[in-house]
Amino acid sequence: MSLDESRTGDLLSRAAEGDRAAANELLLRHNDRLKKMISVRIDPAVSARVDPSDVIQETMIEAVRKLPEYLANQPVPFYPWLRQIAWERLVHLHEQHIRTQKRSVRREVSWDRSLSDHSVMQLAGKFAGSGTTPSQGAIRTERRERVRAALNSMTPNDREVLVMLYLEQLGVDEIASILDLTVAGVKSRHRRALIRLTSSLAAESGGC
Repeated sequence: MSLDESRTGDLLSRAAEGDRAAANELLLRHNDRLKKMISVRIDPAVSARVDPSDVIQETMIEAVRKLPEYLANQPVPFYPWLRQIAWERLVHLHEQHIRTQKRSVRREVSWDRSLSDHSVMQLAGKFAGSGTTPSQGAIRTERRERVRAALNSMTPNDREVLVMLYLEQLGVDEIASILDLTVAGVKSRHRRALIRLTSSLAAESGGC
């Protein structure tokens, strides 16, 4: 068990015994992780109207309300539980935005809850390599588009594993809990997704 896991376990025990300071620390120590998750997930059109810090504040208010029930049962590890509350808030915000867009432009608007377009590009950048010269930059841009196409062709579940690992930087055990998979299942999906990405870049290997 890591020091962080040990600390979380200690705080959970104290919070379950009614220690308010422990409960507050338990929630606040995950602020940075929630910020990362929200920055990865939130659509730019929504973030232009809603400050991510407001999402975190609303998440914390809801978590305080639900914490006693969680402490009594602890059905999942703490951070996946807290993250789910933030996720549900994001879903609500995006659905509000979609309804507004439908009213304002009178057309169908969809939201891929698995990954925003902005984050597809972020994730593609993780695998696109780097370069500083114009020719290297052009190669990088082309490769990034290939990666993006490969990501969009994946099943949402396979792509989700990559998002959680490389953008949210979650642990494999946390991903398993969130997606209701075994650790072996997460690793299998990770391998499958990487094989698809590798295949999408294979044609370029001679020119990079």
